[in-house]
Amino acid sequence: MLDTVFIGLSIGSILLLVALGLSIVYGSMGVINMAHGELVMMGAYTTVLAQTYLGFNLFAAIPLAFLVCAGLGLLIEKLVIRRLYSRLFDTLLATWGVAILLQQAIRLEFGLSFFGIHIDGLGPGLQSVTLPEIMTESFTVGEFVIQPYRTFIILVSALLALLTWFVMYRTRIGQQVRAIMRNPDMAAACGIDVKKVNALTFAYGAGLAGVAGVMMSGFKTVMPDMGSSLVVDGFLVVVVGGVGSLVGSIVASGILGQLNGVVAFFSNDIIARAVVFAAVIAIIIWRPRGLFNYKGR
Repeated sequence: MLDTVFIGLSIGSILLLVALGLSIVYGSMGVINMAHGELVMMGAYTTVLAQTYLGFNLFAAIPLAFLVCAGLGLLIEKLVIRRLYSRLFDTLLATWGVAILLQQAIRLEFGLSFFGIHIDGLGPGLQSVTLPEIMTESFTVGEFVIQPYRTFIILVSALLALLTWFVMYRTRIGQQVRAIMRNPDMAAACGIDVKKVNALTFAYGAGLAGVAGVMMSGFKTVMPDMGSSLVVDGFLVVVVGGVGSLVGSIVASGILGQLNGVVAFFSNDIIARAVVFAAVIAIIIWRPRGLFNYKGR
């Protein structure tokens, strides 16, 4: 049973990384980023390509994936999102379109397949990432089996959650983000460059998604549509935890991750998924604004 709890924690940790970016972006910018799951996928493919061509192991791929996805997020914000602020449904459709483009670009190897050029690690084929040897050997403490890689996922997620808290509550840029969450017009009147802060916020959220992709690549097959379901799971965490609430995202990811792991252990993944959705519906009915609401939806 302890093994199941441990697996639930690792699942919840990845959900937390996905949800943190969604929560911050939606809380400050009012943008539902449907391409967030594809940014996770891009982080996973960055790991595959870095391992194939640069000889990077999974540890070295983490900062690289963060920078690649943050840069991609910055580009998406400047080219698409910035033109659609305060138009919720337009941003939803636009980012959905971006998600489709990113997914199909990987399938078509960034269009190079039209010229007969094949890049190892891209295309429609399924890819996998080789874990460092230190991450592959489980060890036992009493009757409890410790899985190094899942432990690593939990630690990385905890460190990034702590970093996000520090940025949001102990830095000037974090104060500006929280001011924009409260009232963007008043924040602009006080001299805050709302466009610049929003761009950096979107880039940071995209970077977190990239790190989530690195974590997933270690135990899940890397493929073009791997992020499609993650964006739904991420929004479930945001809705349950409360929009813009860091504590809410942490608690909600833990609850949903553990619930999924425990139910899957006693039944199967399909029933576990159904139970998670039922729990989310019950929580929304009980607390429509989430467990730790910062800003009303």
